[in-house]
Amino acid sequence: MDEVPWFEYEEDDLDVAQRAFVDVLAERAGSWLVDPLDTVVLPSAHTYDGQLIVYLDIGDPQRNQGVLTVGTHFDGFVVRGGALHNQDFTVRQAASEFVFGAAGSPTELGNRVAEWFEAVLARPLVRCEWHHEGRMYAVRYEYADTGRGLCEGFETLLAPDALRKRLAADGMIRGRGRINRAGLGQPDAVAHIRGVHPDQ
Repeated sequence: MDEVPWFEYEEDDLDVAQRAFVDVLAERAGSWLVDPLDTVVLPSAHTYDGQLIVYLDIGDPQRNQGVLTVGTHFDGFVVRGGALHNQDFTVRQAASEFVFGAAGSPTELGNRVAEWFEAVLARPLVRCEWHHEGRMYAVRYEYADTGRGLCEGFETLLAPDALRKRLAADGMIRGRGRINRAGLGQPDAVAHIRGVHPDQ
């Protein structure tokens, strides 16, 4: 079976500057603890703004759950990036801690973007779980260093009845997959997913 390369692309889809930029990323990605299939190149002919987009999907391999998509838009001289919307790949301004920008040659920018990806991958990502009767009813992925939540879920039918009633009485009903972590109390389990372990 052929090995999938990092940041795979068809040569005819990219110009010289784009290939130089992506090739730096592909070389650096070989040392990252990521699946090559989680590194993606969207040629400029297929993007809404006509710029090359490269992105990295960060997930929880234990649960086969996507957690965060980070990436950059490259115009040949400038990159701007951050947390990306996972469908249209626009930069999400609300996630300002991930915002990234730089200018330079394609090779310089490839190295700067690689360093940024490496810094994001090094952050201590954890999965917090809340259980009832042996089943998980709430989950939240967050950075252990800041407590910033990235994605979460709540299964109403699996939650304890008393908790559901208390959250409803307090006006903390979840909406669109969101939970109020404070209303749940301490998690029953915390699993380290990636990055520097929070105890180190």
